[in-house]
Amino acid sequence: MSEQPDESTLMDQLMHHIRDNIYFKDREGHFILINDEGARRAGYSSPDELIGKTDLDIFTDEHGSDALRDEQRILESGVPLVAKEEKETWTDGHETWVSTTKVPLRDEQGEVIGTFGISRDITLHKQNELLAAQYAEENRRLCDELESDLQMAAELQKTFLPTGYPVFPEGVEPAESAARFCHLYHSTGAVGGDFCSVRKLSDTEAGILLCDVTGHGVRSALITALIRAVVEEITMKATDPGIFLDHLNKVLTPIIQPGGQSIFATACYLILDVEDGSLRYAIAGHPVPVLLNSRTGTAEWLTADPNDIGPALALNAGSIYHTVRTTLHPMDAVIMYTDGLYEVTTENGEQYGKERLLAFANQNRNRLIRDLFPDLLEEVADFCAGGKFEDDVCLVGCRFAHPLER
Repeated sequence: MSEQPDESTLMDQLMHHIRDNIYFKDREGHFILINDEGARRAGYSSPDELIGKTDLDIFTDEHGSDALRDEQRILESGVPLVAKEEKETWTDGHETWVSTTKVPLRDEQGEVIGTFGISRDITLHKQNELLAAQYAEENRRLCDELESDLQMAAELQKTFLPTGYPVFPEGVEPAESAARFCHLYHSTGAVGGDFCSVRKLSDTEAGILLCDVTGHGVRSALITALIRAVVEEITMKATDPGIFLDHLNKVLTPIIQPGGQSIFATACYLILDVEDGSLRYAIAGHPVPVLLNSRTGTAEWLTADPNDIGPALALNAGSIYHTVRTTLHPMDAVIMYTDGLYEVTTENGEQYGKERLLAFANQNRNRLIRDLFPDLLEEVADFCAGGKFEDDVCLVGCRFAHPLER
């Protein structure tokens, strides 16, 4: 059987090889024994050089005094100090962190004659912890800034939507206008990618535009802002819907496509002449509007010809958009919408779809459009999983009430 090491050998191993700082102090806080690691950390070549010194000799007054007060409480109460995390500030200015445990040091009769302590260096851990806290605070600050920016962007985007509608002739009440308009916008986030405008082009004409940028959120909102700026520039210049979309496409394509992401926009642009109800329109990859036909008493698609629909915007600068002409009769109405309205699904993946949309329009064809829109949105929300839309929704309505009286 091998010989067991005696206590002095074990103490020698402990004091010379352990990587924690081990020290014994008398009742006044003087070192009476300290290990090699403790001496090294204090900047001394030998533990003997620290014998008789106190923490005030190696630390700043603030930290040294705190350590001595801890030890006095231990001496008075007999209660150990366990795993206290403390910052050591040294006289040369550098700082370290330790986890410190101190217990009463007793003689053979059980009398408290000093303290015994172990301090483990946790500087790296603490630095990482503080750094993580700084990162967390910086992240919180950035999130707050982003939230503030999003709120500002949301308020700005509201100004992109119509705040009023043209009337014909000028000066009449909206309810007496030869053409009556309304819109409803529902965003899935603070900002979205749908945009609509209703503008008076002349004494008899109004231009109605609805755009839908792929996706939603900040990226889509930025493209929406770009579209609005271009529309402001070209609305009064391009009075033919096909030429209007052609110009919009030529401006957007070289700006959007170099980003390397699949971003595009769909659009539908209508120009109504209230003098005789003539309607000119062009479609760029956008869902076909619904026509509430006063003569047949039904809701139907504005066009059933796929050739009337051009490609989406910003896919190809050379795309061509055709202008389609038709005539609205008194009390006919056109409903424009974005695909976020009908592409919602149930938990089983069943889509609301265009046919349900058309059926709803048929059932409600005799109602005012401004009253129809909120109920339509509610019906779709009740249909879809969780009652939440996955994409932004924008609805725009235009009713030709009667020819303009001259």
